[in-house]
Amino acid sequence: MESIRLTPRLQAIADQVTQDARLADIGTDHAHLPIWLLQQGRIRQAVASDIREGPLARAKENAARHGYLEQIALRLGAGLERVTPDECDTISIAGMGGETIAGILHDAPWTAQGQHTLLLQPMTMIAELRQALYRGGYAIERETLCREDHRRYVVLTVRGGAEAQDVPLDACCLSPALLQAVGAKDYLTHLLTRERRALEGLRCAKEADAVRLRIQEQTVQTLEQELEGLS
Repeated sequence: MESIRLTPRLQAIADQVTQDARLADIGTDHAHLPIWLLQQGRIRQAVASDIREGPLARAKENAARHGYLEQIALRLGAGLERVTPDECDTISIAGMGGETIAGILHDAPWTAQGQHTLLLQPMTMIAELRQALYRGGYAIERETLCREDHRRYVVLTVRGGAEAQDVPLDACCLSPALLQAVGAKDYLTHLLTRERRALEGLRCAKEADAVRLRIQEQTVQTLEQELEGLS
C-alpha cells in the first residue's frame, strides 16, 4: 500500500507526536495525519473527528483504502464533543482560526488539567489563541515553524495544568517558546513587516479605533525589541 505523504504543515504536527501516543485528530478532513502515524508505527489507534459529513466520508474512504478502518474511530461532531478524555493522550487541532481553537478547548475544560498534549496549528489570530491559552492555564511548551508554498505556519505544543495568566494581547504576538524555535528570526522579521503594514493602515484610516491602534503600536514595538535581542 502506498504511503501517505504529509504536507509540511501536517508533518510539523506529526513530528511532535510521541511514540505509542493515543491521538485525537480534530478537524481530520482526509485523516492523513492519523493514517501516516499508523503507517510509521508511531501510534496504535486514533480518533478522527470532523464537524462535516463530507470530510468524514473521505476520511473513512482513506482509512479503508490503507487498511486502518479498525484502528481509526471516526466521529461526526464539533470540536471535542465526541471525544472522551480517557481515549486519547494527544490532541491535534489544525487548519482552523485561533479563536475557533480556543473555543474548542474552552468547551472541553478537561484539556486544561495537564493530562493531554495539545498540538495546535492556527491559521489566523495566533496572538488571540496564545492569550486564551495563558488565561485558561495552559503552558506553551514549544513552538515549531514551517513553510508551505508561500505561507508560514506555527505549531504550538501545549499542556494544561499551569497557572492562569492575564497577558496583554500585544505581548501575545510571540512567546518565549517561539523565540527558541528554529527560524525564529526569519519568522519575526516577516511578522514585523506585516504588523508594520497593518499599523500604517490603521494610522491612515479616517476613523481608526483608538484601542486597536494602541495595541497595534505596542505589538510592533514588542516585535522590534525581541528582534533586536535575536540579532
